[in-house]
Amino acid sequence: MSHKIAAVCLLMSCLFAAVYGAAKVPIAVYYESLCPDSAKFITEQLYPAVRGELRDVVDLTLVPFGKSQFFTQGAEVTFTCHHGPNECYGNKVHACAIEHIQANSYQVEYTRESLTIDFINCLMKAGKNFPDNVYPGQRCAQENHINNWENIKTCANSTEGSVLLRKAGEATQRLKEPLTSVPTILFNEQFEKKVNERAQENFVGTLCKYVSAPQPHICTAHNGAAAPSITSVSAILGSLLGLWSIIRLFH
Repeated sequence: MSHKIAAVCLLMSCLFAAVYGAAKVPIAVYYESLCPDSAKFITEQLYPAVRGELRDVVDLTLVPFGKSQFFTQGAEVTFTCHHGPNECYGNKVHACAIEHIQANSYQVEYTRESLTIDFINCLMKAGKNFPDNVYPGQRCAQENHINNWENIKTCANSTEGSVLLRKAGEATQRLKEPLTSVPTILFNEQFEKKVNERAQENFVGTLCKYVSAPQPHICTAHNGAAAPSITSVSAILGSLLGLWSIIRLFH
């Protein structure tokens, strides 16, 4: 009898996970490391959302390339960037950080995703104003629990950084609609100009329209965000009642 009860409990846990664990929304942000509009969006819109109540409903991809270009001559790859050579270096640092940052078992409060967005948010906040012309990579690493800044720096100053930045460029070139503005934001791997514009003004409100019910509180409380439908609630209640009937059979 005990194994039957255990099976029912497992079934219930799966149901609750399906009901309350909203599917993650794939979001890709194509940006540039020294772009003021990119910095404004990431620091004021994206970062507060993905480090707040919406952190569990976003599957985030960051692509640090934007309007840059790359040219291949034999084994060499050269880049020209929208905001000059410093941005090319910054883009490489971002690409290397995205590749190399890892969570540590003794830092259970941090995930790979949270460490990466914390680090990149810090870099974007710095903008173009570097005291003494020192790139803020080491400072941002120290402030955000990144323990492998030396690896990231080595990557950015080596062939690996060029390879990773080229991959970001290739991903940007594969967009169905050629990138014309930075940042560019895709939801569910689809680009829509009006959605991109709305997201830069109101990322939370735009994202919430893609989050399935039942939605996080910030969505249900947000203007224009849809609350869970009556149909969804009825289906949940029906499933729970069905489970309750099964459990009663074992008593």
